[in-house]
Amino acid sequence: MAIFYRSLFYIVGLLILSFGATLTIKANLGAGPWDALNVGLSQLIGLTIGSWIIIIGICLIFINASLMKKKPELLSLFTVFILGFFVDFWMAHLLHHFNYFYFMNQLILLMVGLVVVGLGIALYLQASFPLNPIDHFMVSIQKKFGLNIMAAKLVGEVLALVFALLVNGPIGVGTVIIAFGIGPAIQFFHPYCNGIMNKLSIK
Repeated sequence: MAIFYRSLFYIVGLLILSFGATLTIKANLGAGPWDALNVGLSQLIGLTIGSWIIIIGICLIFINASLMKKKPELLSLFTVFILGFFVDFWMAHLLHHFNYFYFMNQLILLMVGLVVVGLGIALYLQASFPLNPIDHFMVSIQKKFGLNIMAAKLVGEVLALVFALLVNGPIGVGTVIIAFGIGPAIQFFHPYCNGIMNKLSIK
C-alpha cells in the first residue's frame, strides 16, 4: 500500500502544483520567477509554456547533477513532462478565459495560487519519487550549502528572476511576492503532509 500512497501523493501533488502555477500566471501581477522565465521564452521564441517547462527542466537536470556530483537524474524527465502537460492543459482548456484586471481580485488570485503551489510541492515531495528539476535544484542548494528549505528555495527563485528579466518575462509585484512567499508556503505545508504520509505508510 505504501507505493500506492506515494504514487497518489506524487500525481495529486503535481496536479495541484500545475494548477497553482497557472493561477499565479493568470493573476496578471507578474508570474513567479520560473514561470516568468517560461512565459518570457514562450513569447520571445515560441512554443507553449509547458514546452519550456520541459526544456528548462532538462537543463536543470544536468545542473543539479553537477552540483551534487552525481549522474543526471533522468527519471526527473517524467516529472517535467507531467508538469508541462498539466500547465498547458489548465491554460488551454479550463483557464483560457480566466483573467482578472482589478487589483484586489488579482492579488487574491495570486495569493491563492501561491498557497496552492506550496501545497502541491509539499505533497509530491512526500512520494520520494524523482523531483521536479526546479525543486531538485532547491534540494541541491540546500544540501550543497547547508541551508534550510526556505532559504534554498529563495536562492533558486532569485536566480530564475535574473534570467526572466533577460527574456522580458512578466515581472511585477506578484513575482516578488512569489519569490519570497513560496519557501514559507512549502515550509508550512511540509510537516503536515509528511505527518499524513507517515500515518498512511504505517497502515
